[in-house]
Amino acid sequence: MTDILETIFKRRSIRSYEDRPVEREKLIQLLQAGTAAPSACNNQPWEFVAVDEPAVMEQFHTRLEDGPYNAPAAIVVCYNPQVGQTQRCDRFWEQDCSAATENIHIAAVGLGLGTVWLGVHPIEETISIVKDIVKLPEHVTPLAVIYIGYPAEKKEPRTKYNESIIHWQGYGHKK
Repeated sequence: MTDILETIFKRRSIRSYEDRPVEREKLIQLLQAGTAAPSACNNQPWEFVAVDEPAVMEQFHTRLEDGPYNAPAAIVVCYNPQVGQTQRCDRFWEQDCSAATENIHIAAVGLGLGTVWLGVHPIEETISIVKDIVKLPEHVTPLAVIYIGYPAEKKEPRTKYNESIIHWQGYGHKK
């Protein structure tokens, strides 16, 4: 197995973290991975809010329904229509920001970190809470919050590959 496939299979949702901070350099590397993601028409309609202040993280932990985990850091992946390179491709922002989110998750594994993806968009109440916590302007939409930290739990690598959901050359055709 190649190293990249091994890294992908090791990527698991981590919901329990060690009580230690994530180094800023590692957060910067994760942000670099996010911005290396592909986007429709190379639009790059994303912005990121990195959070490592305990008081801000506590707001995520207590105010987000799916966020009570003890992560010491987070990255909020956001859509900003004003930073995109090609306005005609803005309609693909969910895919673009999701690709950036996945890059961050995979890079975290390579850095010895654990992550969990907290969905934000399209739930209006959750969008409002995240916007309030990180002070997003009205025109910026958070897609996801990625919790980041050193894992306090170990999960085995795995894939969810299932032949029954794979079709070849057209739907309903098996190999």
